[in-house]
Amino acid sequence: MNRTHKLKTVQPFFERVWECTKTFEVRKNDRDFQGGDWITLQEYDPIENKFPGREVNGQILYVLHNFEGLANGYVAFSVDIKEWINPKN
Repeated sequence: MNRTHKLKTVQPFFERVWECTKTFEVRKNDRDFQGGDWITLQEYDPIENKFPGREVNGQILYVLHNFEGLANGYVAFSVDIKEWINPKN
């Protein structure tokens, strides 16, 4: 069963995802990310402790586990962005 994960994403990383120049995430695998899962990356401002409102929705294509260079318990996964949400437009 595919799940949906909502994740905070700070700048400048969110901007690179928004522009489709960053199509992967490196995250702690505390959610058991799997290929086929859906993901919502929410722009987050940690200084103001708020969500400005932009989001991207996509599907996880591939999850890389236990790879040299990844810290124990972390994964890298590729994301196919399907939708861009900007409530200010």
